Amino acid sequence: MKVVQTSLPGAIVVEPQVFGDARGFFYESYNQVKYHAVGITSAFVQSNVSRSSKGVLRGLHYQWPNPQGKLVSVLEGEVYDVAVDIRRGSPTFGHWAGVILSAENHRHFWIPEGFAHGFCVLSEHATFTYQCTALYDAKADASVRWDDAALGIDWPIRAPQLSEKDLKASLLADIPTERLPVFAE
Repeated sequence: MKVVQTSLPGAIVVEPQVFGDARGFFYESYNQVKYHAVGITSAFVQSNVSRSSKGVLRGLHYQWPNPQGKLVSVLEGEVYDVAVDIRRGSPTFGHWAGVILSAENHRHFWIPEGFAHGFCVLSEHATFTYQCTALYDAKADASVRWDDAALGIDWPIRAPQLSEKDLKASLLADIPTERLPVFAE
C-alpha cells in the first residue's frame, strides 16, 4: 500500500497493492490495521454507492454538526475528486486538493471530518463508493458552491450537470460561522 500526502494535512490518497493476472485482479479495499498505521483510525458506520453520467458534478457537501469523514473510491469509470478544508481556524481553511480516482488506478481518497467533498464524472459513467464515519444527518447536511471563486478549484469541466441542492449552495464566505466545522489541533 502506498500513501500520497495531498496539500491538505490529513487528506491522503491511498494506492492499494493490486494483484493481477490473466483472470483479473484483487486488492484490499480496506484493511483496518494498515489504514490505522497511516492515520485513518475512524470507524465507518455507513457505506454508500452512487452512479453518475459524464459531466455530473456532486458537491461540495459536508455535515455540521455531526461531521462525516469519507473514504472514497471509484468502482467503474473515472472522476475528479476534491476535498476542501472548511474548518474555522485551520491554517489551510479554504484550500483544496484534487485527485483523479478511477476503476483503473484503484486509488482511495481519505477526506477527514471537517472537509467539504465533491467530484465530477470524467468518463461516460462512474460508480462511486464511499464509507462514512457518521450516519447521514439531513439536519446537518450542507453545501459550499462548487464554483466559489474564492476557492479557485480547477475543475476539469466548465458546465456541469448539478442537482437543485448544488445550484443553491452558498459561497464559503456567506456561510454563518456556526454552520462551519471547528479546527481542533
